[in-house]
Formats: sequence, structure tokens, C-alpha cells
Amino acid sequence: MTETDRALSPEELPERLMEVFALVGPLYRRVQRKIELDATQGLSVGVRAVLDLLREHGPMTVPQMGRAQSLSRQFVQRMVNDAAARKLVESIPNPAHQRSSLIRLTDDGHAAITAIAAREHALLRRAAGDLTDTDVAACLRVLGRMLALFDDVDVSNTEPPH
Repeated sequence: MTETDRALSPEELPERLMEVFALVGPLYRRVQRKIELDATQGLSVGVRAVLDLLREHGPMTVPQMGRAQSLSRQFVQRMVNDAAARKLVESIPNPAHQRSSLIRLTDDGHAAITAIAAREHALLRRAAGDLTDTDVAACLRVLGRMLALFDDVDVSNTEPPH
């Protein structure tokens, strides 16, 4: 086992994880801004996130989307309303719960999120360099562990920063 393969001690781990936090915050804000600058039809990051979630998971309720994104139901509802006003999503009856409609992508919404994802993938290809699948797996493992550490944090009233 090499020096970099050894488990970090309880004294070393917090400092190393703080290095991750120090990069994740600025990265998130820069990606958010890039998405907003490049988005078709002037879509916000919030609307883009709703469209992406629906593309990945199919029709969902607003509360389900809020939980999936760790955002307040009220914020997600505003994003859904914005997307609906642009005819990118529509409400359909929910056979499981009459009072909570399902939200699904329209054809225009599917086309919009497909175009956005294609542009983002083209941009991310520029990061290729010497990154390996092992590098990405390690990154996902660390971020997943950090996310799980904060599973107990109540995000039901969380609004993203403006």
C-alpha cells in the first residue's frame, strides 16, 4: 500500500475533507452561473434542475422533486410554475394521490433539456485530460460519504442562494 492509499487518521480526515468543501462551493457557484449564461430560452438553474429530474425519473410530484433535490417544496413549485408557463412541463392526474398532481415533461421540455445536456456534455469533454474512471469513482465515493454525513440536516425550507 502506498502512502496515498492508506486510510486517513481521525486527525487528518477533517482537514482533507475541508479541502473538498473548499472546492465544491466555488465549483457549484461557477457551474450554476455557466448553466444560466448558456441556457436556452433563459432558463434558470432551478428550472433546468426540474427538467433534468423529470427526464431522469419520469413524472414526479412537487414534494418528490423537493426531497430529491434537497430544496423546499415552495421553491420547487415556483420552478415548476415557471417551466409550465414556458410549456416545458404539464400537470397530469396522479393515480396514487388525487391532491398531488404529477408533473411531466412536454415535448418542448424534453427537447430543451436534451439540448442543454448535449451542450453540457460537450463542455465537460474538455475536462478529459488524464482523468480515469477510478478518479471519478473516488470523487463520487468521497462526496457520497460527505452527503450521507449530513443526512440528518432538515432541508425542507431550504432556498438556493440568489
